[in-house]
Amino acid sequence: MKKLPFKFGAEVYTWYMNNNGETYRDQLGHMIEIISKAGFTGIQPIFSWMGKLSDPVLLEEKLKEQGIELAAVALALDWNGKVETEEERKVSDNAIELLKRFPGSVLCTVQIPTGRHDLVQRRRSLTDIVNTVSRRAKEKGVESSFHPNSPHTSITRTEEDYKVILEGLDLSATGWCPDVGHIINGGMDPIAKMKEYQSIINHVHYKDWDGNPEFALMGNGKVDLLGITQWLKDIGYAGWIICEDEGKEALEDPDFVTLHDGKWVNEVLVQGLV
Repeated sequence: MKKLPFKFGAEVYTWYMNNNGETYRDQLGHMIEIISKAGFTGIQPIFSWMGKLSDPVLLEEKLKEQGIELAAVALALDWNGKVETEEERKVSDNAIELLKRFPGSVLCTVQIPTGRHDLVQRRRSLTDIVNTVSRRAKEKGVESSFHPNSPHTSITRTEEDYKVILEGLDLSATGWCPDVGHIINGGMDPIAKMKEYQSIINHVHYKDWDGNPEFALMGNGKVDLLGITQWLKDIGYAGWIICEDEGKEALEDPDFVTLHDGKWVNEVLVQGLV
């Protein structure tokens, strides 16, 4: 295995795509086992979908059993008001408390898409909320990274959205998690956008895309994953790269998709680096 400054992990959203999460409800332990078998070294679960393994003691035991690190936790909330709701704050603080038990793990903040209405105000409010949550996380010693997404109902989809939101982040408290599949799905060039905001990248998500209509099994799409990975290696990026495959195959067999991605990353992507 080539020596790299970063590590590869996997996101559990691949399983969530199957039957809207119902098939794999409370099966985070199974996901950890498959991710380990695939050759990944880290996992990023969704905080609201961790089931009994939201207990940090049980989670730590399972991770150690499989030789997997908690790379990050995805905190996905509506965040549609001008400020956090009481319930949103409670959920955010619970996620931060969990991450305190796993030093080095990242709080990956993401807004659940609900429409592009009141765009100017809602982008401003989202940035304020993300900054507020990230500052609380920093006070607890937890690193944060904001993750834009690209559904048509997302307010973090377009180049204008990126400029407004990324340039409004409190960089003393949070960085940016570029998702290369979401970037291209929003009409931008992933590596160009990453170079533009290189200084604030502290977490990275990979998915492939073919525009038919959107995402593809990793390695089968049009994202220059090798070129992006080579650039990250060349600039000395030292964070996690998390594979979050949303190819249509995940609708039927997320285990297969995750095993395929681990094999592709280790046997094709990594071996293609110089």
